[in-house]
Amino acid sequence: MKLFDLKGKIALVTGASSGLGVQFAKALAGQGADLAIMARRLEKLEEVEKIIEGMGARCLAVKCDVLKNEEIKAAVAKIREHYGRIDILVNNAGVARSIPAEAQPDDDWNAVINTNLNSVYFVAREVGRVMIEQNYGKIINLGSIHSRVAMPGGHLNAYCASKGGVLTLTKALATEWAKYNITVNAIGPAYFQSEMTNAAMSDPAFGNAVRAYCPMGRTGREGELDGAVIYFASDASSYTTGQLLCIDGGWTAI
Repeated sequence: MKLFDLKGKIALVTGASSGLGVQFAKALAGQGADLAIMARRLEKLEEVEKIIEGMGARCLAVKCDVLKNEEIKAAVAKIREHYGRIDILVNNAGVARSIPAEAQPDDDWNAVINTNLNSVYFVAREVGRVMIEQNYGKIINLGSIHSRVAMPGGHLNAYCASKGGVLTLTKALATEWAKYNITVNAIGPAYFQSEMTNAAMSDPAFGNAVRAYCPMGRTGREGELDGAVIYFASDASSYTTGQLLCIDGGWTAI
């Protein structure tokens, strides 16, 4: 038995038009999975679609705004009609805002909570219905080191709240859906290069914070999340559910 083999599996990745979503899609395709990729920017998705197909995997690009429940339902229905099943969900779509709590507008708070927490639930709910019928599924939510810890001066109140919610939601869904042979886990990255982190990572003060809080003294590199997503997506994790795995250079060990 090849523990990490994903041949014959159908994987859905949200927020797959750039950044970590692209990395996750490539990692899953590299283990033999066929892909469905979702995001708002169809032209970007189609570029990723070509990359995945160039790896020898099938790929379906589906435009979807995860803030709109009707679009989520339509997208999941389209993917199921196309492939017949959904075995793996990587709930990756997310945003961040860095604003002091006392100055944060309501709209900014709501945007972060709705994208990072509410959409994770609504996408998982729709895909979960498919997985329950199959009596099989692997759900991987994107948490963060900020599911567990904050950062002085980071002004990441909404982001920390949303990612803390993802951790507890992961545990709740894991316990509820275990009887259907569905595992629900979360990945907790530290800082990796992406559209969401570019501004922060270009600030010299951020570099000082990384050296202060991360024992390895650096940010994550491309590919360093692949092992975690493949583990949770594969049958190697058949008895692992409700867990958050932080890939953080030791950040949360302090």
